[in-house]
Amino acid sequence: MPAHGSSIHEQGCDRLREALRADLDFHGKNGKHATHAWHSFPAKFPPQLPQFFIESFTVADDIVLDPMSGSGTTLVEAARLGRQAIGCDIDPLARMIAAAKLLPVNAVQALETGTALIQAAQRALHRDRDQLEHALNRRFDPKTRAFIDFWFLPQQQLELLALLQGIEKVQQEGLQAFFKIVFSSTIIAKSGGVSLARDLAHTRPHKVTDKKPNSAFVEFTKRLKQNLATHVADTANPKHSGRVLSTGAASTGLPSDSVDLIVTSPPYANNAIDYMRAHKFSLVWFGWNIDALSRIRARYLGHDAAGTTQFNGLPRQCETTLTQLAERDAKKAAALRRYFGEMSTVIKEMWRVLKKGQPAVIVVGTSNLRGLDVETHKGLAALGEKVGFELAGIGVRRLDRDKRMMPARWGSQRHSQIEERMHQEYVIGLIKFR
Repeated sequence: MPAHGSSIHEQGCDRLREALRADLDFHGKNGKHATHAWHSFPAKFPPQLPQFFIESFTVADDIVLDPMSGSGTTLVEAARLGRQAIGCDIDPLARMIAAAKLLPVNAVQALETGTALIQAAQRALHRDRDQLEHALNRRFDPKTRAFIDFWFLPQQQLELLALLQGIEKVQQEGLQAFFKIVFSSTIIAKSGGVSLARDLAHTRPHKVTDKKPNSAFVEFTKRLKQNLATHVADTANPKHSGRVLSTGAASTGLPSDSVDLIVTSPPYANNAIDYMRAHKFSLVWFGWNIDALSRIRARYLGHDAAGTTQFNGLPRQCETTLTQLAERDAKKAAALRRYFGEMSTVIKEMWRVLKKGQPAVIVVGTSNLRGLDVETHKGLAALGEKVGFELAGIGVRRLDRDKRMMPARWGSQRHSQIEERMHQEYVIGLIKFR
């Protein structure tokens, strides 16, 4: 007869294995409830995915962690379901979006305050245009100002500054955070937008010199009403507020054995989605300069620079892939080694903070480098086993191309390699048993 500990061990694996066999596509499901649709963000998984694992493996007040939280999809679902939500991300805009989604907002107050804010900004532009122009000249360092002048016409610059000055006067934390996200979403938009860039939401901006940007006042009003409509329709301020930390995924600062569930999605191994390329369009208005944002980008997981750190002793699965890739492109192999090495430290941190017997769910897409499928999911699963996790299994979910925002090419390149290979992603189920 197996020992009691062995029985618990097997039961835990069986439960997670069974969950990974479920329909994880969630096609046809509405992913815009609660605060999920407040801001564009590429490659988000559907809210139903973290919801499924949160409801399956946690109870009220348990701690749910997403160490690479992005725009906060896992965190919103955890808080909405009465769990304690904790996220980590080094991207300033991602943290702003996720934190705002977790703060309670009174819809009536937000609409009244927002309407008054827009009216005050319009008056300021009409009456104090010279003062606004002077403030604009003083707000940015030369390099950042050159970036703004390249991408934003003078009229939109003044309208944005007038709105931002009003937002900065709002005293209530939740309201100010909400208005900042409304402000940012007028810039980073799927279509339209107030800059000369096309499709910032897909993180591949191209300047369109003959574009006629929309009025920031009109776009802010539209986004304000849209965000409040989805929020009110769902009823729902979260049951827990949650926390979003500025720490990296490899050093969360959380106590060991403190987390009940991890649901996360790391970046693609080939840096396919360059978040900062779009995020800086908003962040420069919030006080970040171009040089500081470039330094943050260089710290991203999956960044395409090889770096100077040597990552040796990787699992055989990773080393075999790296050897095959090096025969085709040594530079890309070095960058992939950095990715696997950094993900090894992240997964080790996940193992440290997770409670014994609890699962970690990693949702990841694979990458095609120089014609080689690097099978990222197998590499990360092997890294998990190396640091001490047990692999329960790897599920597959088919991407809904009409719903999931992916980087897109324009013109004759519309059916690019990136479009062709991102048709599915993998759901890795790991359990900590020792």
